[in-house]
Amino acid sequence: MAPRMIDIGINLTDSMFRGVYRGTRYHADDLAQVLRRSRNAGVDRIIVTTGNLKMCRQALSLVRDDDNMYVTIGCHPRNAAEFDKFYGGPDAYVKAQKDFLLDPANKKKIVAIGECGLDYDRLFFCPKETQLKHFHRHFELAEKTGLPMFLHDRNTGGDFAKIITENRSRFKDGVVHSFTGTPEELKTYIDLGLYISLNGCSLKTEENLKAAAQVPLDRLMIETDGPWCEIRPTHASFKHLKMTMEQQDMYKPRAVHKERFEFGNMVKGRNESCTIGQVLLVLSELYGIDPNELAEICYQNSLRVFFPDELAESEDNK
Repeated sequence: MAPRMIDIGINLTDSMFRGVYRGTRYHADDLAQVLRRSRNAGVDRIIVTTGNLKMCRQALSLVRDDDNMYVTIGCHPRNAAEFDKFYGGPDAYVKAQKDFLLDPANKKKIVAIGECGLDYDRLFFCPKETQLKHFHRHFELAEKTGLPMFLHDRNTGGDFAKIITENRSRFKDGVVHSFTGTPEELKTYIDLGLYISLNGCSLKTEENLKAAAQVPLDRLMIETDGPWCEIRPTHASFKHLKMTMEQQDMYKPRAVHKERFEFGNMVKGRNESCTIGQVLLVLSELYGIDPNELAEICYQNSLRVFFPDELAESEDNK
């Protein structure tokens, strides 16, 4: 039996999960099978991350009738220009975000503010100045709602840490997802009281592995960030990925190219929630901890941040 896990970040609104890749349909919508595989792998909750208003609407519609799926509400740094382009300007964009957050129908489904932050690796999507101009607007949303922050940081030369430090009193909890930073950056975020989430992209190089091994267990979460960030044979983490046949069936089912799609198979190059077990097993090797124990640690950390009322209730019933 698979240990229970929470995939705290996956981009299920991406059209790849509907069989469409860069505007071209290659196969039928197989999202239902993606979710079935996740449950078989022990993933009992999924948090769908959003990166703009359109994704927020799509994600809320997707999770509405599923008791095990939740969403974040925010604007990814690569989409920050949408604040200025929106009809009515940035203030109207923030109001549209607030409308999602204040709608009573959404209250139980929205568990974090984000994805938000800074990304200097892909400035062709959005200039640095625009990202810096609008990142702070998410702190207002976190302050108003009391929700944790789902944070994005890529190669920001200290700018991200500076802004978080200046605004740390405005939000209770936050997680730096898909962490790929240095041990020094890790220490800064831990000292700020943040959590760290790891996925396949967090484990590509030997340097990544050294940093990942230093994440305190009481601050650790795991995710897939699908349809990206899978663990590949070329990654430094791959040599640490040791699976039984049962684990292989759960965490790495047979995959085929999208051009040869068959129901029941994963799609090569499209990451999904069931593979979170691979991240767990690699980290289990790095930490020298039984995977079942590590899974439960990550699970409890995720409850503490995203589902605090449930955690408090369970502790009261002990």
